[in-house]
Amino acid sequence: MEPQTHPAAERLLPVALLTISGGLQDTYTYLRRGKVFANAQTGNIVLLGQSLFDGDWSRAARYLLPVLAFALGVAAAERLRVRLGGPRWQRGVLLWEILLLFLVGFIPHSLDQLANALVSFSCAMQVQAFRKMEGFVFASTMCIGNLRGGVESLCAFLRTGDSQERRKARLYFFVIVLFALGAEAGSLAVELLDLPAIWLSCLLLALSLASQRNTFSSSK
Repeated sequence: MEPQTHPAAERLLPVALLTISGGLQDTYTYLRRGKVFANAQTGNIVLLGQSLFDGDWSRAARYLLPVLAFALGVAAAERLRVRLGGPRWQRGVLLWEILLLFLVGFIPHSLDQLANALVSFSCAMQVQAFRKMEGFVFASTMCIGNLRGGVESLCAFLRTGDSQERRKARLYFFVIVLFALGAEAGSLAVELLDLPAIWLSCLLLALSLASQRNTFSSSK
């Protein structure tokens, strides 16, 4: 399967930029917005359950809001897919995500819950719209599925010697490294820029959008 046969949104460069952005967003909300995960809703649900068990309703609300926002983000992305179709809906998702994250940079700490909800909403749109990397299922805003896929492909390669499985394993582990690099970049950015650090994510998303547009135009 040649790389040039893949849709623009599945090419390695756009995917890499999305993944770095995903790691940055998670670090941003955790370090600067009250230790809430933007992408890892499993962690939020665990902390939500603990808060409910302890009877800490205000803390529970802090974790419930991003979970609900994530669900709404998936629904919003699906709405765009139905209305626009084709590659246009994925580009539409990126435009909305850039706008929302740009606004987040202006939201003060007193409204951290709103900021977290907007980041979770945009992350959900992204993960719903961009599900494949060069033909392989992947996630740009979390690592557990990529880690599972990478280890599975590595085991398959060691068992069969299939070069396609080796390539899949390399790609999965590569995006995991990119996510970690994005998280580290986010850690440095929040120390230097504080709340506007999220605008670096906007830049990465804009570059991903531009790379998809260029690929789409050149394929006409």
